[in-house]
Amino acid sequence: MAKEITNNFVNLFSSRLTTLSHIIEISEQHFHEKAESILDFRIIDDMLPFGTQIAYVCNQPYNFSLWCKNQEPCNLSPEIKSLTDAKNLIERTKSHLQGLELGDSKLSELKRINLSRGQYLELEGIDYVQDFLIPNFYFHLVSAYNIMRMKGVPLGKVNYMAHVAHLVKEA
Repeated sequence: MAKEITNNFVNLFSSRLTTLSHIIEISEQHFHEKAESILDFRIIDDMLPFGTQIAYVCNQPYNFSLWCKNQEPCNLSPEIKSLTDAKNLIERTKSHLQGLELGDSKLSELKRINLSRGQYLELEGIDYVQDFLIPNFYFHLVSAYNIMRMKGVPLGKVNYMAHVAHLVKEA
């Protein structure tokens, strides 16, 4: 059971990281010679910029891979200096997901998540992934998508939902 669950999470993270790469590519084409400037774009002043959103998207599957390997979480640097760095980070994150194995006991093990100001959460393993990692993953992925949409990049739902394109059928 744990192997199937692990594969499902790995496929989810990997396919959506591919979506993020696709969003970057379309955005890069849209802004041509000014493409590097997109890393600083924000929805609103108090939200994180596009480059940091990319790093935070990658944090979730990266920390999932560390958790599966019984290693401590380690957030990636939010400093993305170039689009090449962003693309490389996505590919490195995807490579961390390859060959993961998750034991059944891991799913019920208690996971402590340290938050800011001395606060923390304790969740069972499966809840750690479903209620913490995945919602954070999607929050930052959608934020990255929305930043580019707000800046006029011709993205649509078909770009965001590319992971289901192979399932589309003709009537």
